[in-house]
Amino acid sequence: MASNRRSKNITEGVARAPNRSMYYAMGYQETDFGKPMIGVANGHSTITPCNSGLQKLADAAVDQLKASGANPQIFGTPTISDGMAMGTEGMKYSLVSREVIADCVETCVGGQWMDGVLVIGGCDKNMPGGMMGMLRANVPSIYVYGGTILPGKYKGQDLNIVSVFEAVGQFSAGKMSEEDFCQIERRAIPGSGSCGGMYTANTMSSAFEALGMSLPFASTMANVEDPIVEHTKAAARALVKAVELDLKPRDIVTKKAIENAVAVIMATGGSTNAVLHFLAIAHAAGVEWSIDDFERVRRKVPVICDLKPSGKYLAIDLHRAGGIPAVMKVLLDAGLLHGDCMTITGKTVAENLASEPPLRADQDVIRPLKNPMYDEGHLAILKGNLSPEGCVAKITGLKNPVITGPARVFDDEQSALAAIMANQIKAGDVMVLRYLGPKGGPGMPEMLAPTGALIGQGLGESVGLITDGRFSGGTWGMVVGHVAPEAYEGGVIALVHEGDSITIDAHKLLLQLNVPDAEIAKRRAAWKQPPLRYTRGVLGKFARNATTASRGAVLDG
Repeated sequence: MASNRRSKNITEGVARAPNRSMYYAMGYQETDFGKPMIGVANGHSTITPCNSGLQKLADAAVDQLKASGANPQIFGTPTISDGMAMGTEGMKYSLVSREVIADCVETCVGGQWMDGVLVIGGCDKNMPGGMMGMLRANVPSIYVYGGTILPGKYKGQDLNIVSVFEAVGQFSAGKMSEEDFCQIERRAIPGSGSCGGMYTANTMSSAFEALGMSLPFASTMANVEDPIVEHTKAAARALVKAVELDLKPRDIVTKKAIENAVAVIMATGGSTNAVLHFLAIAHAAGVEWSIDDFERVRRKVPVICDLKPSGKYLAIDLHRAGGIPAVMKVLLDAGLLHGDCMTITGKTVAENLASEPPLRADQDVIRPLKNPMYDEGHLAILKGNLSPEGCVAKITGLKNPVITGPARVFDDEQSALAAIMANQIKAGDVMVLRYLGPKGGPGMPEMLAPTGALIGQGLGESVGLITDGRFSGGTWGMVVGHVAPEAYEGGVIALVHEGDSITIDAHKLLLQLNVPDAEIAKRRAAWKQPPLRYTRGVLGKFARNATTASRGAVLDG
C-alpha cells in the first residue's frame, strides 16, 4: 500500500516530532505512520430521522478501514432538517447548510492532509454538500448514503412526509376528519431514514450512484435494514482500493458522468433541487455545465419509474425492483448513458452493469422504454421575460401543464400560505411568491407548505405557483421555481402587480408576464431594492455572496 502524504513529511526529521506526538496521544503506533489517513465525515445527528441512523454506518466504516490497513479519522458535518424547518424561518438555513457541509469536508480533508475521505449523509443538503467538498478536496473519495425510510401506514395506505403536508390542505378544506389528520401526523414517519419518495435525498443518492461516486445498489437501501451496514463496509474497502489506485473524484466526475447522473434523475422523476445542486457540483468539479444542459438531456430521456411524489411507489420499492442498476441498464441498452465513464469501483459504468439482468416481469416500478410514464423528462427549463436566465418546472403528473391567469402576489411564504388556508386562492390563479431567492430569502427556502396545501385542497393542477425560491423534492403540481434573476436583484418577478396576466406553458418552455415592455420599463424605473433581511452571520454571508440560481447559488462562483 502506498505511503500517505503526511507520513513522508512526518518522517523527515525532528521538526515533525510534534505531529507524531499528537497521533501517539490517540493510540497510534509507529507502524501507523505508513498507512493512509482516511477521513470519515459523519453526518450523524438526532436533529432529524434522516440522520439519526448514521452512527452505525460510521462505526462500520471505521472498523472496515482499520481492517483494510488504513487509519480512520472521524469528523462531523452538520445537518438541517428540511422537513422540520419547512414553513419557518429555519428553512432559510437549508441551502446555506449545503455550503457549510462542503466547507467542513474541504477544510478537514485539506487541513489534516487526508489521503481519502468517506462521506456519510442522509438529509437533502448532506448529499450535494458532501459531494462538493469531496470535489474541492479532490482526494480519493466515496459517498455513503444513510438510506431511505420505510413507509408509514394508516388505513391500508402507505404514508410519507408529504402525506402530512397534503393532509394540512385536506383538513383545512374540510375534506378530512381531525382524527385522520392526527393519525397521519403520528404515523407518517415510522423510524430512521430519509424521506421515502423520489424526493431530494433519494434523487441525489440515485444520481451519485449514476455519477460513479457511490457503489452500485447504494442509493435506495433502507436505513433500518441490515444490508446497509455490509454495504458501508464494502464502500470502505472500495475507498482504500481507490487510494491505492490514486483514483480521485475529478477523474470520475466528468461532463459525461454528469450527463449520466442527470439522465437517471430524469428517468426516475427526481427533484427540482437536483438542477440547483448539479450546477453547484459541476462548478466544484470544474466541469462546464449550464442550466440549458438539463433541457438537452430531458428531451432525450423518458421518465420510466413510477415514483412519488407524482407516481405511486417509494424508493424502497425501487430498490426491491432492481434499484438504480436496473434503471441504468435500461438506459445503457438504449444508448442513453455513457458506458465508458469510470466509477469509484475502478470499473466503468458498462463493466458495472455487465451482469445486470433484464427488467423483472413481476414488478411495475421500472417500466421498459417502450412503455414509459412520460416520453420526455419531467424537469423542464422555462424561459421568457419573467425568467430570462431560466427556471425549473416539474411537469410530471399534470394533464395539461399550461395555464394563463391573474397573478396573486406575495412577498413572503407565510402570507401566501395564509391565503390558501383562508380559501382565498381560486382555480385559474397564478400565485407569485417572491423575495425568496438566494439573496432575497436569503437561502431560497422551499415552498412545500403552500404547494402541499394547494394539493390538499384539490388545486394542484388548476392553480399555478411561481417563485424565486425552491420547491421540496416532494412537490408536484403547476409549479415553477428558481426564477432568475430573483426579485431582490430586480428581476421581472419583482415587477409583477396583483391581477397581471401570467402564462406558464411547459410545452413552449415559456414563463411570461403578459404586460407591455413599456409598462415593465416604467415599473423597473420606480422599483427600489429592499434592504437585506440579514446582514451578519451565515445568512448575511450567503445573501451577499451567493450567485444566481441559474449558476447553482454557490458562494465561490
